[in-house]
Amino acid sequence: MLMRTDPFREMDRIAQQLSGTSGTWSKPSVMPMDAYREGDEYVIAFDLPGVSTEAIDIDVERNMLRVKAERRPTTQAESVKVELSERPLGVFSRQVMLADTLDTEHIRADYDAGVLTLRIPIAERAKPRKVSIGGEAGRKQISG
Repeated sequence: MLMRTDPFREMDRIAQQLSGTSGTWSKPSVMPMDAYREGDEYVIAFDLPGVSTEAIDIDVERNMLRVKAERRPTTQAESVKVELSERPLGVFSRQVMLADTLDTEHIRADYDAGVLTLRIPIAERAKPRKVSIGGEAGRKQISG
């Protein structure tokens, strides 16, 4: 159901982790995701711990799904001296090409415990259906 658009994205993610750089609006970091089919829905889950819902942007244009989020530093008083800072900050982004068999008009988004979950229904035209053979007397059903 998904089509990968950038084969070098994983290499960029590893390089960013090793270099310790944060994502910027011009070069965002990748966000981890899982994708699977559950019944008549396709589910995509993105890890975005520590990101507020106001900082998440979801956009669909034709079959291209774009998710962009920003994790900002927590406000600290001048008297605070940071001893360790390992949690990545900055901009995170992911583009996913969706198959034509998904109904992009009815995507549902939920955000809970740092996980953004998108549920995309399978389009009616992509579901199996019965086809009748013409004629009143000898109608026959064929799986399509």
